[in-house]
Amino acid sequence: MARQETAKTIINRAAAELAITASADPYSSTDEMFTQLTSLLNTAGQELVELHPWQVLREEWEFTTDAVADITGIYDLPTDFGYMIDQAAWDKTNNVPIGGPLSGQVWSYLEGRGLTTSTIYASFRLAENKLEIYPQPPPDAITLRFEYISRNWAEDSGGTGKDWTDAQSDVVRLDPLLVQKFLKVKFLDSKGMDASAARMDFENIFNSRSGKDEGSDILNASGGRNGPHYLGWRNMPETNYGS
Repeated sequence: MARQETAKTIINRAAAELAITASADPYSSTDEMFTQLTSLLNTAGQELVELHPWQVLREEWEFTTDAVADITGIYDLPTDFGYMIDQAAWDKTNNVPIGGPLSGQVWSYLEGRGLTTSTIYASFRLAENKLEIYPQPPPDAITLRFEYISRNWAEDSGGTGKDWTDAQSDVVRLDPLLVQKFLKVKFLDSKGMDASAARMDFENIFNSRSGKDEGSDILNASGGRNGPHYLGWRNMPETNYGS
């Protein structure tokens, strides 16, 4: 598991770089500097979730449809849902990718044409912070799997995820050096001080960490490499509705 640190450690390390004396408990401190640092840590963490799909925040969501109980085909998103990972939705029952996300225009077209009985496989869209499956009611007893990025970049001492910190023992799930550098930038900016050097440090760390976060495949320019073909005629839907 990647190295993780407590909120107290990250705040005090950022404070040291800012020439601020460390606090025994930044969250109970009455020092204005630490009141601001604890608040800015939450801002930094929430922004970092949006800046890159960090693999440590990747979660799976899987459920099986019930055309009788779930006649609307509308489902609540996971409570920690941040955003979908593109091209990671799969119909495990039919062994095909789930179509979508459908645009508003395509969704309206499907509904307007009344293609429910012609649509063999499921497609989806996100609307009003819900997951909608087409057709409605959805195909019965199919297992759908999605991958998404959790917004819970922190967790309490008991391991419960959260998207903020309010105790020195809270653990930050993101890379501690990255968060520390970003917190320093946030603090300097808030004070109207020159943050150019701190921002350069942060950008260097961000580019390094994001580039190495998951690794990358080997690129072969010869065109002769044989490998698994995840999408092809064997597992493509027999319809181009919603393509």
